[in-house]
Amino acid sequence: MTQRPSSPSAPLFDSHAARAIDRAAQALPGISEYALMQRAGAAAFRQLQHAWPRARRIGIACGPGNNGGDGCVLARLARAAGCEAHVIRLPDGPARSDAARQASADWAGTGGTTTTFEGDLPEVDVWVDALFGIGLARAPEGAALALIDAIDRAGLDVLALDVPSGVDADTGHVPGLAIHASRTLTFIVDKCGLHTGAARDHVGELLLDDLGVPGSAIAAQAPAARLLGPDALAGWLPQRAPDAHKGDFGHVLCVGGDHGTAGAVALAAEAALRCGAGLVSVATRAGHVAMLLARRPELMAHAVESAAEIATTSARAGLLAVGPGLGIGAWGRAMFAVALASGKPLVLDADALNLLAAAPRPLPGAVLTPHPGEAGRLLGSATAQVQSDRFAAAARLAERYACAVVLKGAGSVIAAPGMTPCVIDAGNPGMATGGMGDVLTGVVAALRAQGLPPFDAAACGALLHAVAGDAAAAQGGQRGLLASDLFPHLRRLANPCA
Repeated sequence: MTQRPSSPSAPLFDSHAARAIDRAAQALPGISEYALMQRAGAAAFRQLQHAWPRARRIGIACGPGNNGGDGCVLARLARAAGCEAHVIRLPDGPARSDAARQASADWAGTGGTTTTFEGDLPEVDVWVDALFGIGLARAPEGAALALIDAIDRAGLDVLALDVPSGVDADTGHVPGLAIHASRTLTFIVDKCGLHTGAARDHVGELLLDDLGVPGSAIAAQAPAARLLGPDALAGWLPQRAPDAHKGDFGHVLCVGGDHGTAGAVALAAEAALRCGAGLVSVATRAGHVAMLLARRPELMAHAVESAAEIATTSARAGLLAVGPGLGIGAWGRAMFAVALASGKPLVLDADALNLLAAAPRPLPGAVLTPHPGEAGRLLGSATAQVQSDRFAAAARLAERYACAVVLKGAGSVIAAPGMTPCVIDAGNPGMATGGMGDVLTGVVAALRAQGLPPFDAAACGALLHAVAGDAAAAQGGQRGLLASDLFPHLRRLANPCA
């Protein structure tokens, strides 16, 4: 059955597990390798007919593996339906598996022809990418590179089978050129790499077809991650008891706002209020207090100029959110040192992460919310290395700092020691603007103050923030979206059971 990868929490698998599931399915009565290939090709042809019903000329780029066999099955079905099917193969030899050879033979048996790619493409209405699927984890080279480039330059819609060629199915990394698919139909199980990082620019609309594989074949493999959709929020955010009072929902102290950066800590503090913290205080420079109170009178703003003053202020809070506008000067370093020494649960972002990177230490019970550049500094590695495997980077951060981590970006990854990582299936490019990270800090801090464990606060907070960003973008578009535009949506979405 073809469907969108589902809410509220759907399993994601790496390529090793996907292959193991494929083998387990083939061991079941009535399911052979070629039977699965026929199911995949048929599912792909149905999707092609649904998405592009007027397309009569179908180009199918087939690789030497089973992904190419799926393409040959599709070509045979398209020809039987009266379409022109143009199969293009790479000049690297025949199909490699028995099933792929059978699919190629059956295609030829209908009178279908296969052309070796030599630089030119036929005139078609839509392309099918059946080159590599999960079988390529490096940059394409030679004829494969040229064919992918030619298909992309043709400017036509593309249906990718399983994984767009050139995208790493495990990491989402795109090490070279990759197909930009209009739609991707992935088979049997959903893959980790389709949901994070550069892959998000290549997958297009993603659909899953289980090809009728029984759940028993899938259940033997543990998922590598879980995909969180908007419906997952309700599991973390129940209705409040009728006799609840503000003391039940925690006291967050937001620490930051060095000279000239009061806006950052103001955004974090208001986000904490909008997401349900019972009390929210701000420790900031004296010159910012009046502005903060004028902007949001529900805040308790404290002028803090010394380590002694922040120690007194933090003693009354249950949780500290540190970093927005903190700076890395003497004042910021003093505030950060007292926060670490407080023994209180911490949510760290922005300059607090840069100060932590300068003197790494484990922080059990904390939540870190780095963007890829900050993550690189925390790990002592380049940003590009972080982005090349966001799952591995998040896991290394969680292990090194012994805490929960939100690795922000397209398809934010949440990790913590001993937990299956999560990927956020929400958010949009309009959120790539100043202040969004400050809002996330306040959201996570509010949830942590209300009793969610660190990993749950990180996952729920990242999801709530992303869904609010989508709701705000839906009202006026992505370009020009402001961090403060999320506030009315945060309040509404933080009450999914109301």
